[in-house]
Amino acid sequence: MNKKSTSEGTVNRDELSQFLADELQIAKINDYCPNGLQVEGIPQIKVLVSGVTASLALIEAAIELKADGLLVHHGYFWKGENPCLTGQKYQRIKKLINNNINLYAYHLPLDLHPKWGNNAQLAKQLEFVVDGTFAEQGIANFGRAKDSNLTTIGDLSRWVEIRTGRTPLLIGSPDQPLGRIAWCTGAAQNFLADAINIGATVYLSGEISEPTVHLARESGVAYLACGHHATERYGVHALGEVIAEQFGIVHQFIDIPNPV
Repeated sequence: MNKKSTSEGTVNRDELSQFLADELQIAKINDYCPNGLQVEGIPQIKVLVSGVTASLALIEAAIELKADGLLVHHGYFWKGENPCLTGQKYQRIKKLINNNINLYAYHLPLDLHPKWGNNAQLAKQLEFVVDGTFAEQGIANFGRAKDSNLTTIGDLSRWVEIRTGRTPLLIGSPDQPLGRIAWCTGAAQNFLADAINIGATVYLSGEISEPTVHLARESGVAYLACGHHATERYGVHALGEVIAEQFGIVHQFIDIPNPV
C-alpha cells in the first residue's frame, strides 16, 4: 500500500504548517496532544512521507527516501505521558533532528475532517453514504451502505475484510438485518453507547475491550472491531496527496504493518 506521487516543487515548512492549521481547523478542536509541527527540521520541504504512527520504523523509512517532512496521525507529546526525552521517544526524535526532518502530527483534527479525515476516508473505502455525525465534537459518522447487496451484518463484515485486508471481529449475529451504520476509526469503542442512541444496527471502530462485548450483546447493536491501524490508514494518505497536489512536492505513503 506504499504509494508515491512525483514532482519537483518545494514548500516552506511554516507555510505548510499554516496551510494545515487552517484546513484542519486545529484551533477549534480539543485534543490530547499538540497538533501541527511537533519537531522542526529543514526550512524547505521537497519530499513528504506520510504514515499512521511516527514509529522508529517509519522514521527510518523516511530517512531512506531522503524525506524532508513526515506527516502522521499519531505523533508525540500525549497528555499525561512522561515529558522526558528518554528511551524510545529519545531515539525517534534524535533520528528526526539528526536528519533535519520536520514532523507534522494531526490527531482529532484528522479524524474529524469531512473530506480528508479518517472517518470520511474509511467511508470512501467502504463505499458508505455519510448521513451525519454524532458523539463529542461530532467525531463519529453514521450513514448507510451504497451497495444494496449488503443486507446483513455478516455481509458487511465480509465487505470490510475485502476492502481493508483485515478480518474484523464481529460481536452480534451475522444474520441480523443491516440498517443504519455508525463508525469511528481507531480507539473509539466508547462511542458504542452513542451509536445505540442514534438507532444504529451496527457500529464499526478499531479496538474492542471486555465491557464492549456485553454492551453490544445486551443492546442488540452489532459491533465490528476492524483494527486501529487498519481503519486509520486512509486519512493521512489522502491528506498527503492533497499536500503534494497543492504544493507540487513529492509524497509517499508508507504503511508500516501493524496487526491491531
